[in-house]
Amino acid sequence: MTSAAIVENNNLNNNNSHHDDNLSDERGEKYLRELTKTFTGIDKPLKNARKCETLTDLIGELRKTFDSDHVNIEYVNHLMLSYQSNPSEWRKFAKFDRYRYTRNLVDAGNGKYNLMILCWNEGHASAIHDHADSHCFMKMLKGQLMETRFAWPKDATVNDDNGADIGKGQTADEEIEYNGDELEELSRSTLETNGVCYINDTLGLHRVENPSHTDVAVSLHLYCPPFDTCSIFNKANGKRTKCKVTFWSKFGKREPMA
Repeated sequence: MTSAAIVENNNLNNNNSHHDDNLSDERGEKYLRELTKTFTGIDKPLKNARKCETLTDLIGELRKTFDSDHVNIEYVNHLMLSYQSNPSEWRKFAKFDRYRYTRNLVDAGNGKYNLMILCWNEGHASAIHDHADSHCFMKMLKGQLMETRFAWPKDATVNDDNGADIGKGQTADEEIEYNGDELEELSRSTLETNGVCYINDTLGLHRVENPSHTDVAVSLHLYCPPFDTCSIFNKANGKRTKCKVTFWSKFGKREPMA
């Protein structure tokens, strides 16, 4: 075989490999999204399953778990439950902002999930939001957070707004008249250190806030599949606005200001 033929054959093999990888990623993502229709989370770690002693262990085991097209989402939940917070491990990722809570990327999971640390100063809150048809696990590392869940509004109309921001406690353009019903509150719960809660769009919308006026809070979040846009909602009238979600820092380093 000539050198040119060898190069051409190698290129063909590489292209086929990339094609197979893309198909595998698509199958895995489709499978994960299908699971949001039935999965509601688990309350306790699985018996006799591997426990993660450190944050490094957790990241390594998550990467192994997401190598499969058919991720065991119950095992992912177990891993989040099994890890016990150790500030010396996550402190380098915990970046605070005076005016809003921050989203700090810890691991991008080869594009299959995002693991991030969110930092909440006193009284900081998110807007009411969905999760873009993905799974959301939230684990407390420090302090406590209050989660309020809401039912979806009857009107599914999406309003695009580049100024909308999930990091603000209220949605953008609230002064514009919108004839919708107030969102129905479903539940309220407080998440304590090392506790884990789970939500997906089948279970509703939620708002997360640090209820303390004296203590900060730090939480560990896993989103799978990852997403860079979601919808936020006006509590008073259910108005739905699409917005981008960004990172305050990645892997311990501040992201450039937009």
